[in-house]
Amino acid sequence: MTDSSTPSKRPNFLVVVVDDMGFSDLGAFGSEIETPHLDALALGGVRLTDFHSAPACSPTRAMLMTGTDHHIAGIGTMVECLRPDFAGAPGYEGYLNDRVVTVAELLREGGYRTLLSGKWHLGDTLERAPVARGFERSFALLPGGADHFGGGPLDRITPHKPIYAEDDRYVTELPEDFYSSDYFASRLIDFLDEKPEDDRPFFAYLAFSAPHWPLQAPDAEIAKYRGVYDGGPDVLRSRRLERLRALGLVSPDTVPHPVVTEEPEWTDLSDEARAASARSMEVYAAMVDRIDQNVGRVVEALKRSGRFEDTLILFLSDNGAEGAIVEAMPIMGPVFAKIIAQHCDNSLDNMGRPGSYVWYGPRWAQAATAPSRLVKTYTTEGGIRVPAFIHYPAGRRGGTIGTVFATAMDVAPTLLDLAGVRHPGTWWRGREIFDLRGRSLVPWLTGQSEIVHPPGTSTGWELFGRRAIRKDDWKAVYVPDAEGASRWQLYDLSRDRGEIDDLSESNPDILSELLGLWRGYVEEFGVIEEAISIFDADAAYWEGSWNPRRAIEPALD
Repeated sequence: MTDSSTPSKRPNFLVVVVDDMGFSDLGAFGSEIETPHLDALALGGVRLTDFHSAPACSPTRAMLMTGTDHHIAGIGTMVECLRPDFAGAPGYEGYLNDRVVTVAELLREGGYRTLLSGKWHLGDTLERAPVARGFERSFALLPGGADHFGGGPLDRITPHKPIYAEDDRYVTELPEDFYSSDYFASRLIDFLDEKPEDDRPFFAYLAFSAPHWPLQAPDAEIAKYRGVYDGGPDVLRSRRLERLRALGLVSPDTVPHPVVTEEPEWTDLSDEARAASARSMEVYAAMVDRIDQNVGRVVEALKRSGRFEDTLILFLSDNGAEGAIVEAMPIMGPVFAKIIAQHCDNSLDNMGRPGSYVWYGPRWAQAATAPSRLVKTYTTEGGIRVPAFIHYPAGRRGGTIGTVFATAMDVAPTLLDLAGVRHPGTWWRGREIFDLRGRSLVPWLTGQSEIVHPPGTSTGWELFGRRAIRKDDWKAVYVPDAEGASRWQLYDLSRDRGEIDDLSESNPDILSELLGLWRGYVEEFGVIEEAISIFDADAAYWEGSWNPRRAIEPALD
C-alpha cells in the first residue's frame, strides 16, 4: 500500500550488490584497483564504515530483500549446507519462504517497476525465482555461483537443472561473448530502456556474481595488473591499511588483527607458487575493475535518460572477502580437485581465462578485510563489515564518511520509506508474515537524526555455528576453536576494530548481559546453534547423513 504522504516525485532505486568483495577493494576505500565510476559515486555520496552484512552471500541477500533476519526468511543456513536434520525447521527451507514479503513485492504494489539482473541465490526453481517474488523483469543466476564465461567445466558437470532464468522461463543458451558482469549490466540497461513511455519510478537490483570464484576476467583487464602484486599479500595489506588511515576510514591508531592462516609465508613459497598466487590476485583485481566499468555503463544509461539525479544508488558487498582454500575443504575439496585436474587448465598463462578455475586464498583476502579479523563465513568483523556507500542527491550527507551502525536489514525499510510505501506489518495477502527487523536510514540520510538504531539495540549474527551479538560498541563473538578454544570472547569495538583484546574476563557483567541478549536472539529467530558448514565438516561427520560429495561424484565416473 502507498502512504498518503507520498511525494508526487518518488525516487528511483539502484541497488548494486557485489559478491565477496573485501572492505578495501575500491579506490574510494583504499585500493590500488582502478574503480573510477564507483569512486565517483562513493565520494559524491556517503561512505559507510560500520555497515554489516551476514557472514555469507545468500543470508545477506535474504536480509536485503526482506528487511528481517535471514533465519526468519528461510536462509537459516546456506542451501549448499542444508542437512536432512534441518528438515521442517522454520527458517531453514533454503529459499525465501512465505513468512516474509520482499521489498520488490511491496514496491511493485506501490507503483514501481521492479527489475533484477544478476545473482539471486534465494531459490533455484522458477517457482522460487525473482519473478515469483515481485520482480516484473529479471535475468537471474539462480544458484550461488557459476563460471563467469558461461558453460565452464563445473557448470557442465554439477548442475541438475538450468542455472539461469529470464522471468518465468529457464535460459539454457548464453551468448558466445558472455561474461557475467558485462551481461548482467547489459540486461539491466535493456530492462531500464524497455518502456521509455513508462513514467513509473523503478527499483533496479544489479547483483553481480563477481568477484566470487572462479576468478576469471577478460584478458585486457588482467594485463593491466600484471606485476602489481608481486610483492605478496603482506605488502598489499600494509599499503591498504596506510591508505585507509589516510582516507579517514579507520582511525590512525587502529591495530589490525594478525593474519590467521596455515598457508605458508610468501617468502617460503617457490618462485612458481608466488607467480601463481600473484596472478590469482591480478585476476581478482581485473574482476573488480570490470565491475566498475559496468556500473559506469549503467550510470551513463541513467544520465542519458535523465533519471540519474532522481536515483538513489546503494552499493554493498554481500560479505567480507572469500578466504577459503577450497581444495582443502575436508568434505568437498577432493571433488573440486578432481574436477579441476580432469577438466580445467590452471596453468599460469591460462589463469583467469575460460577453462580455468582458481581462487586466491586467505592471505590475499585478509589484505582486503584488514584491519578486521578473518574473512567470509565468520561472524568476526572481517566476515560481516563490508564496503558500502549511498549516493543520494536529495540527501544531506554527500561527500562524507558515515560511521553510523547499519546492516543489510536496513535496506528494505529505507527504500520503502523513501517510496512512501508502508510495510504491511504481520499480515499480507491472506497470510501471516514477520514485520521488519531493520530500520530506515532516511532520518539519518536527511540529517534529521545522527543514528539509525536507538542506543541499546542489539543485533545478532549466526552461520555454521559461528555466533555474535552486538549492543552499541560491545560485541561478543563465538568462533568454534578460535585460538584453540571454543568460548565466547568480548570486544569493545569503539577502541578495538581488530577484535584483538578479549575483555571477557575483565568485564564478566557485560558479557553476561550480551549472552542474555544472545539467548533472546536465538529464541526470537529460531536459530539452530550447532549448524556446521561443508567448509568444516569431515567425511566422518557426514557418514550416514547427507553428503554433498554424492551429488557430484557420479558425474565424474
